[in-house]
Amino acid sequence: MKTANTTYGFNDPLYLHPLDSLEAVIVCDPVGVAENYGIWSQAMLLALTTKNKIGFIDGSCIRPSDRSPNLHQWERCKFHCPINDNELRFKRNLCFHCTVASGDWADLKERFNKVSGSQIYSIQQEIVCLKQGSFRVSPYYSKLKQLWHEKSSLVTLPSYACAKARAYVDHERTMCLVQFLMGLNESYGSIRSQILMMSNLPLVSQAFAIVSQEESDRMALTK
Repeated sequence: MKTANTTYGFNDPLYLHPLDSLEAVIVCDPVGVAENYGIWSQAMLLALTTKNKIGFIDGSCIRPSDRSPNLHQWERCKFHCPINDNELRFKRNLCFHCTVASGDWADLKERFNKVSGSQIYSIQQEIVCLKQGSFRVSPYYSKLKQLWHEKSSLVTLPSYACAKARAYVDHERTMCLVQFLMGLNESYGSIRSQILMMSNLPLVSQAFAIVSQEESDRMALTK
């Protein structure tokens, strides 16, 4: 049995790093939770997973009994696992240090996880209209990935639970490839045709690597 003086290992959800504090901002999102809940929640889940504290918001890290020697440490971790966003917390005077962290998470989702048709339209329009233009291939691809990420935070794709779901996800990946190729400058028309003629279409990341290498080769020849 663990005692009050137990040292918790790195992989223990009850472990706290010496630099953890109540004032630490886990996710820095200048837009804020209310305006961009989807992206904020994904970033928060990733951050809490990295800290091995995801159990405090999904309810899997259950509060120990009142007599448990781990209760004090669990309480410390709960309050070091705030669902906080400084813009919301200070500008709107909201505090998310409630009794149970998982309750905070559910409350935020209920209040801010509202997706409108205009949001989806706006993101999709940006994706369709984005062109490489004067950008090099890498920043163009990075911008496109950012827009895809924003879209995915609004529209949840199905899991791989069935064949139809897998087919839909594969279709979405193919559309990402097509969008990337469509936005490239016409100077990459030849390499674009080569990619589209492949018997097995590559992932968009693989296509980016091919086009990026072509760009590097061209730049080397002009030196």
